Amino acid sequence: MNNTPTTDTSTPAALGLLAGKVAFITGAGRGIGAAAARLFAREGARVLLAARTEAQLKAVAEEVRAAGGIADYVVCDLADAASVRAAVDRAVDLYGRLDVAFNNGATFVPPGPMDQVQEADFDHVYAVNLKGPWLAMVAEVAAIRATAGTGAIVNNSSVGSLMGNPELPAYGAMKRAVNSLTESAAITYGPEGIRVNAIAPGNTLTEMIRTWEADSPGLVERLKAHTPLRRAADPEEIAQAAAWLLSDRSSYVTGTVLRVDGGARA
Repeated sequence: MNNTPTTDTSTPAALGLLAGKVAFITGAGRGIGAAAARLFAREGARVLLAARTEAQLKAVAEEVRAAGGIADYVVCDLADAASVRAAVDRAVDLYGRLDVAFNNGATFVPPGPMDQVQEADFDHVYAVNLKGPWLAMVAEVAAIRATAGTGAIVNNSSVGSLMGNPELPAYGAMKRAVNSLTESAAITYGPEGIRVNAIAPGNTLTEMIRTWEADSPGLVERLKAHTPLRRAADPEEIAQAAAWLLSDRSSYVTGTVLRVDGGARA
């Protein structure tokens, strides 16, 4: 099988990193997902935004359109298989194909040691942060196979998946499992020309960090002190890494978990 990446020749590649591609983004109502929606559209993709909160999705989609991009949105519960499948199918219904997907959506529970994690919170993190990406990848692979033929998927993991995570044990465990799913999917679907990678962001200025800071005062400054670049990332900096991995410029990259952490794990 010829796995050489192809592009849509109807749109000159010079127009953007993702020109001619249809992109599906979960968790797109805020933070890294919203930054990805804006960036992917600027880079030439037609984007479908998915998340649970319609008001946020609508606001981001309207912002993208106002800037000249092509965007729509669909309300989606990542823990529900039918909802995820319907959201991915919506991309195909709207744009006729699916080329790339960024599985960014995740949830967060109060920080604390393992013995203080509530069972309901553990189950919720599992359903959204691990089962959600699994459900999404299954639906996305099917849509890419049926339409574009080849494509790319990026899962949003965390630098906290690469080490012990005593403050967020359930979150870290699910993200580490996402890394394993990413590697397994890369091996499984690589022969078909479907690349699967993950990114592992470090300290990023998102609602999750702000919530964690409220429970652990001084967290942001501690994280900065342990980061060689001595600052937090802007969400768009994380989205830039995802955009590159989804683009044809990373055509020989699959099965990797790319750290985007300011050197925190160097």
